[in-house]
Amino acid sequence: MINSWLKQGLLFIVLILLQVLVLNHISFFNYATPFLYVYFIIKMPLAINRNILMLISFLLGLIIDIFCNTPGQNAAAAVFAAFLRRPVQLMFFEKEDFEHIIPNLSSLGASFMKYASLVVLIHHTVIISISSFSYINFSTIVLRIIFSSILTSILIFAVEGITVKKRVRE
Repeated sequence: MINSWLKQGLLFIVLILLQVLVLNHISFFNYATPFLYVYFIIKMPLAINRNILMLISFLLGLIIDIFCNTPGQNAAAAVFAAFLRRPVQLMFFEKEDFEHIIPNLSSLGASFMKYASLVVLIHHTVIISISSFSYINFSTIVLRIIFSSILTSILIFAVEGITVKKRVRE
């Protein structure tokens, strides 16, 4: 249990540093920016209390906001994704999956991919809508949401693939 929380804490710190120092400076054709920190919300244990998850997600988003000078955008998107995480899980996972497991590609397979993609899409819809602050260029906003979601999902699956290979070797 303590080992699991230490891993989660390390993931929290690594994702913040990666997001702030590297990923926020990446923009593909001004449409796709990866927000990999949402991976932390996806990877939290399935049975975690929703209020605790929302508090941790708020802290995650707030720290990102502080470093990126984005007043509450990341915090709002992270809390909203954490709030809708349980209903999304119920769409893709069986009840027995909720017994103290951490969602991952190796144990949940295609269900994890669908779950992660939908949480990423929810998060990106909120953050890009807030940052745009207008729907004048609605098609541009939709393209940014789609391309950023695809890019972030690819990064999440790549990280999951690396961890699956690492577990197989051990």
